[in-house]
Amino acid sequence: MSETRPADTRAAAAFMVAASAFIAGTTLLAKALGTDALGPPLTPVQVAWGRFAFAALGVLAVAAFLRPQVRWAHWPWHAGRVVLGATGVTFMFAAAALMPLAEATAISFLNPVVAMLLAIPILGERVGPWRWLAAATALAGALILLRPGGEAIQIGAAFALGAALALGAEVMFIKRLTRMDGPLVILMWSNGIGVVLASLAVLIVWQAPTPAQWAGLAALGLTMAAAQGCFVQSMRRADASYVTPFTYLTLVFAGLYDAALFGVLPDAVGWTGAALILAGAALLAWREGRISATGSSPHPPAAGSSAR
Repeated sequence: MSETRPADTRAAAAFMVAASAFIAGTTLLAKALGTDALGPPLTPVQVAWGRFAFAALGVLAVAAFLRPQVRWAHWPWHAGRVVLGATGVTFMFAAAALMPLAEATAISFLNPVVAMLLAIPILGERVGPWRWLAAATALAGALILLRPGGEAIQIGAAFALGAALALGAEVMFIKRLTRMDGPLVILMWSNGIGVVLASLAVLIVWQAPTPAQWAGLAALGLTMAAAQGCFVQSMRRADASYVTPFTYLTLVFAGLYDAALFGVLPDAVGWTGAALILAGAALLAWREGRISATGSSPHPPAAGSSAR
């Protein structure tokens, strides 16, 4: 892999932290829409439709102003990414409605580990011992937040695990697409194809949303669009194996939102898990910062990789 400039690694980390904050917000909105907080619970398929529909509107509004060039030859990669992403978010929304949010999020956050493992054979990235240690530390924090032995609903856990596998595989498509198209074009394709597929699926389970649910669906879609934009910008600036562990911070943001909005404070187990997640991200950032400061490459060039 080519050398990554210091500004790139810092910006990549910042964009991924922002994406994590937005993703935590979408999970909370999906929880509200999938329960009776805003009206009769909506199905995960309808929640996913709202996510794609309103995200597409936001992205297309920006595209109408910037008028990016679209390359049609890359559509199979975009379609594959959308199928994996739509499957992952639908499973995640289902898990959020069926089990405690922290547990659902923790299980689904196995996806950075899946992404890091897939990056080795698919993207040709080489993962050194520091990245393995950072990822393992953050994963340990996620597993603590999962609270082994707790009363998580099994079907919800299965949905969350499916989300982790699908979203981890989606990262490979995103990383490949960042080498083909610009961020806005990637978002146009993903949300455009996604809204078509979701609209066909939602016809079977459609129910009229309440005004509060319409507002929630709009907020969900626009927040997800912001998360996507930050995620793609992060992936353009650094290895997938470097930036994906930062997404564990979504668990921390979810806890902060709970405390601010609902007065729910983490217990000792929650603080321990959050501390490990932050330690893993900090270790990764520190190591990459030292590598960039010395001007050395984090690992030998991988076969088939291209210069950034």
